[in-house]
Amino acid sequence: MTDYLKYYDLEHYLLEEVGPRFRSSGAIEPIDLFMILIWKANRAKTKIRDKLKKQANGNFSDAVGQIAAALSKAEDRKERFGILMGDWGLRLPMASAILTILYPEDFTVYDRRVCDMLHFPYKDWLFSEECWSEYESYKAAVCKNTPPSLSLRDRDRFLWGQSFWEAAKRDAQ
Repeated sequence: MTDYLKYYDLEHYLLEEVGPRFRSSGAIEPIDLFMILIWKANRAKTKIRDKLKKQANGNFSDAVGQIAAALSKAEDRKERFGILMGDWGLRLPMASAILTILYPEDFTVYDRRVCDMLHFPYKDWLFSEECWSEYESYKAAVCKNTPPSLSLRDRDRFLWGQSFWEAAKRDAQ
């Protein structure tokens, strides 16, 4: 019997099961990539799925297999970044979310709330050398503005939580 409880905390499932499984096998199940889409942007999940399907001749499973194979063969972070943004046309927030789940020590989610906390200009990037450079600057700012004892993922959560708390405090008045 499937343990459906593990899907209740989707981020935990993605970070503790999907990411490690990918790093050991080089494979991603289509349902798991779709769950990453839900985790990052539930409202846009089918639009992004359909975009990926279109690039793989109408088959989401084929798109996921091609993405997984390319990411596992990639030699560095920049190449992985380019695969999702350049080859597959994903925008920076979604590409960074996928890479954060698959490589949590190397990537952090590019997020509007976190950008606001960092006073970092949020842009809806397409892939370019400038985009990569800006993402690296964003990641450095995340690290610089959070407690050094935290993991990269927790640094992102810290800033998101700070933004959430400040907005709630403002709205509660």
